[in-house]
Amino acid sequence: MRSDEPLPLAIPKRLPVWETGERVVFPYAIETLSIPLPGAKPLLEQSHKHGDLVVLLPSPLKARRPNHVAVAALLLRMGPGTPGEGLLVVQGVVRLRVELERRHGAVRFARVEPFRDRLEPDARLAAAALRRSLLSRLDQLSGTPQGLNSDVLEFLIAIEEPGRFSDAAASQLPLPYPLARALLESQSPVERLNQLLAHLSQEVEIADMQEKLARQAREEMDKRQREYFLRQQLETIQAELQGGQGEAESEAYYKKKLAELSLPPEVTVPLEKEIAKLGRFGPFSEEASSVRAYLDLVLDLPWNTVTKDILDLKRAQSELDANHYGLKKAKERIIEHIAVSSMKGSNSGTIFCFAGPPGVGKTSLGRAIARALGRKFVRMSLGGVRDEAEIRGHRRTYIGAMPGRIIQGIKNSGSRNPVFVLDEVDKMGDDWRGDPSSALLEALDPEQNREFVDHYLGFPFDLSQVMFVATANTLEGVHPALVDRMEILELPGYTDEEKLAIAMRHILPRQLESTGLHGKGVVLGEDTVLSLIRRFTREAGVRNLERALETVLRKLARKIAAGAKGPFEVRPSDLERMLGPAPFFHEDRVSEDRVGLAAGLAWTEAGGEILYVEAAALDGNGALTLTGQLGDVMKESIQAAFTYIKEHAAEYGLKPKELAKKDIHVHLPQGAIPKDGPSAGITMAVALLSALSGQPVSHATAFTGEITLRGDVLMVGGLREKLLAACRARFKKVVLPEANRHEQRDFPKAALEQLKLVYVKTMDEVFREALQGAMSPKRPHTKARSISNLSHHKGTKGTKGRITGR
Repeated sequence: MRSDEPLPLAIPKRLPVWETGERVVFPYAIETLSIPLPGAKPLLEQSHKHGDLVVLLPSPLKARRPNHVAVAALLLRMGPGTPGEGLLVVQGVVRLRVELERRHGAVRFARVEPFRDRLEPDARLAAAALRRSLLSRLDQLSGTPQGLNSDVLEFLIAIEEPGRFSDAAASQLPLPYPLARALLESQSPVERLNQLLAHLSQEVEIADMQEKLARQAREEMDKRQREYFLRQQLETIQAELQGGQGEAESEAYYKKKLAELSLPPEVTVPLEKEIAKLGRFGPFSEEASSVRAYLDLVLDLPWNTVTKDILDLKRAQSELDANHYGLKKAKERIIEHIAVSSMKGSNSGTIFCFAGPPGVGKTSLGRAIARALGRKFVRMSLGGVRDEAEIRGHRRTYIGAMPGRIIQGIKNSGSRNPVFVLDEVDKMGDDWRGDPSSALLEALDPEQNREFVDHYLGFPFDLSQVMFVATANTLEGVHPALVDRMEILELPGYTDEEKLAIAMRHILPRQLESTGLHGKGVVLGEDTVLSLIRRFTREAGVRNLERALETVLRKLARKIAAGAKGPFEVRPSDLERMLGPAPFFHEDRVSEDRVGLAAGLAWTEAGGEILYVEAAALDGNGALTLTGQLGDVMKESIQAAFTYIKEHAAEYGLKPKELAKKDIHVHLPQGAIPKDGPSAGITMAVALLSALSGQPVSHATAFTGEITLRGDVLMVGGLREKLLAACRARFKKVVLPEANRHEQRDFPKAALEQLKLVYVKTMDEVFREALQGAMSPKRPHTKARSISNLSHHKGTKGTKGRITGR
């Protein structure tokens, strides 16, 4: 502990003493000590009165002196030991100077003073050098009785402070008592490190001498006896080889198999060298097993096996439609890809990335592509992958080395041109083991992947005929260079009508079959399934809907198995009895106009959400309070909206002087969920103006759009998901930016039928739509030069777990 470092615990000036004999406990070390049971109780009682602290005083090397060096220790727990003794677990805290008092009663006390390390600034380099030398000696002693195991060594490597490092090392080493006592009494970390280094250097010399003597003893074995022993072993091995070794393990077998594959020279030459190694190794050696495993894998790869593509557009369309409802744009792009491949006669090299919320069919769409083309299907989940070797394999210098998962997947598929789905590319991480996203760049680049080098193989393997398909919930965490190599196809969330069609056409028949209820008279009408969708599930995909249907059918299966007679019709009124209270209500929006409450639309990875903004104006001094776990971008949007209202206060019937005396509080409910993004800007402005003017906001209107200080409304992203959320909540009108009008052709049909879409350019138009009594300013609106008309401005997306304006 440095002299300027605070103590980990408050040390009383007077503590009970426990004499430990020739047992030294160092600061921070956790030790188990034996204590006689007759004297344990008074000591423990006194220790408990002093914060569970006790002085551990080892026997002095010289005659007893009034002042000693000991260590303050924290009593952790006590357990049973041998008869008459208990085991006490203690942890050293800090060195102490101890002045023993006369013994009164069963427990002896001492006056104590913390004993700090003393390390001069100019001695830090010497301490660092000594620390490295100690680690080197400990590494040399690994595997000997005086050495440490790898876990302890890694623990010591992580400690950089010299004093604590010397104490930790001393507590782990089997030191003679005089040296341990001297280390405890030393105040200088450099001195302690020097003493430890001298001791370990001596131990290294002793270990080297022992190894030398053992080697000489082995070499002095009787030559005849050794030759006889080896000859007997050789005869046994040869007998085993003649009786058990098959052709598959012989050198000739691998040469024959290599010749049959007709591989290029850059592959053949290194493989021939590996085959030649088999003749130099014993058949049961680890090296031979490693070489055989390597050759088996390489020669089993589908070097010349290619699945012939079925480039029939009608068949492909039928295959896609049979398993997926909707997803029109994605299906069109896949059919276009197949059409281009049929014209070229080869794979076009496009890398697709299906991006969308969970449960919309991204992975199953990749499987459908494989069936449509008649190719093998391989899926590799990248969720939680942090090691680059998972992609590019391990180098063969490591024990237990394996090829990367791309090469393993191709080997398992038995084809050079499978459809390879890289699932959850947005869930990859990176750490000291490398960045797997960067390792994927070569595999997904059509210009480079024909010479993809797996570290385990050591030579190129052609991936140009593989059709890679990636999936992701969001592109926020994906490496930009990786996104650049892929064509992004967004799979939006489903409308209630689309979910109903998917359930009736696909999910319900599949679940009837899996639960054994097919042909048992079970009936679920469309009204029942629609009630299930709206009242018992709330998601962009259909996974929870499938689980809910499965639960309903399981309960029917139980009833039928108990002997009930059909037919069995499930009505909407039966759902709460079978599934419990409905977690969602038919209406999400408020039922009446309110002052200071506006409904915004937000985008999340799971689809669109309703995001209410609450504003309140109170007498005060003009302070602005923001709550609801808001991100920086959303806070800036509120400040921009408030500044715009203050600048044009008079034009909206507000008095600037009175406005300066108002405290404004803006809150977004669901405070446990982080929220961020710019698209709630106009919603913030509506809530603020409503709170300041007292005019209620239309409860049937939702808003989305970014605001500027000049009152312009900028375009935002994620509108399809947002409009679906507005439909679910039964809003009647949505106010959105004029710059997003060109996206209307991609909006869901249900949204266009149910919602009145009002496109706005300025905040004046927003306020007229939102506030019942809003007056128009009498000034001409001069539109500032902005980025609202730039087609590439899509707003921002949120990170995982956030509600965000996109």
